Amino acid sequence: MLTGAGTAALVGCDRARHRNQARAVTIPDPLLVEVDDGLGLLRGADRQTIPGSLATADGRAIYATAPEGADTALWRIDTATGGTSTRVKLPGRWVPQAVSANGTVALTSNEVSATKGRPEGRDVTPVLIADVTGVRHRLQLRGNFVPETFTADLAGLFVLEWLPATAPDRYRVRVVDLATGTPGPLHTRAKAPVPPGAEEEMRGDGRQAVLSPDRTTLYTLYTHQPDHQHTRDLVSGRPGNVHAFVHTLHLSERWAYCIDLPHPFGAAAAIGHAMTISPDGGRLFVADVTSGTIAEIDTAELTVRRTDTQPRGVGTAHAAADGDCLFIGAGTVVRTTDLRRPGRAAEWRVSEPVSGLVLSRDGSRLYVGQNDGVSWHDPGTGTELGRVAVPRLVGVHGLAGPA
Repeated sequence: MLTGAGTAALVGCDRARHRNQARAVTIPDPLLVEVDDGLGLLRGADRQTIPGSLATADGRAIYATAPEGADTALWRIDTATGGTSTRVKLPGRWVPQAVSANGTVALTSNEVSATKGRPEGRDVTPVLIADVTGVRHRLQLRGNFVPETFTADLAGLFVLEWLPATAPDRYRVRVVDLATGTPGPLHTRAKAPVPPGAEEEMRGDGRQAVLSPDRTTLYTLYTHQPDHQHTRDLVSGRPGNVHAFVHTLHLSERWAYCIDLPHPFGAAAAIGHAMTISPDGGRLFVADVTSGTIAEIDTAELTVRRTDTQPRGVGTAHAAADGDCLFIGAGTVVRTTDLRRPGRAAEWRVSEPVSGLVLSRDGSRLYVGQNDGVSWHDPGTGTELGRVAVPRLVGVHGLAGPA
């Protein structure tokens, strides 16, 4: 279904001319981008940079923080209008780590991401749970924890617990009861408590997290997991030896399950892997551009339905999908696979290395992050339709504003 490379079409023109034109061009869709000092919000001709901030998964709001004397100010930005809430003062210095759809924020005293490196050693982790009305919970977690996301009912916080706490080299996923501040194990897919000693401990790289469209499930791609054993292996006594898998976390039922990816996933660098989900949430796609391998996962069955190959690529991988097409970008190449017609695919080029792919909601534009700018293209032909300058761009985060 995913085979074929098609013919290549070169798309691009003089970079300087693009930059001169960018000043007069407005972006068709509100867009969230990552810049080197925080999030950027692009709306029409307006540009706003918000350091110390996180966006909700649906892109409707940004929750921003800033030092205010010895304390921290927290406020909400409506991405559709640019309007802001009243700032609330949080006691002490904090940085946001996770945010729910309704604006509950988990903050820690220093910044560490669940998919970007490991924390420094520490015995205790302070965590503040707040919203724009003020502090909801203040926790002192014994150990080394990184907030990942909230449970659907907002009564719990999923965290990565790093072990050993003072010299971390591995981690496990746990859930903290916010009422008591007590961390505990997750459930199995059968909704039974994980037995003592059977919690998975991981040593690999968390590459990318994707939330399902209905916001019930968080999928996280992990790579480089030699000799890793899942909970199901630890319970059964079977040996485990996987190099990449998708960790599936159900946010309301609090269970976790790992979908193993076959070789060669995980054999090459983590940055060569990317993941995206179909708009209906039924299919999850994982690409390894180094080997040219694509896996399609059935999210109902939590199994790999098929794998296929396309031409190999180099560089950091990015992916996007709608109901008809899968887009994979790496280096200066964007490859398009027609999901309706087996064997039909094509590729086109951009002038600079891809740093993100995002589809407009109507599917008529594919936004491509590049060096210091975002371009948008006809998804079918690759024809560039416009470009705006974004100094210090790191990547394209997603669409902003209401669906």
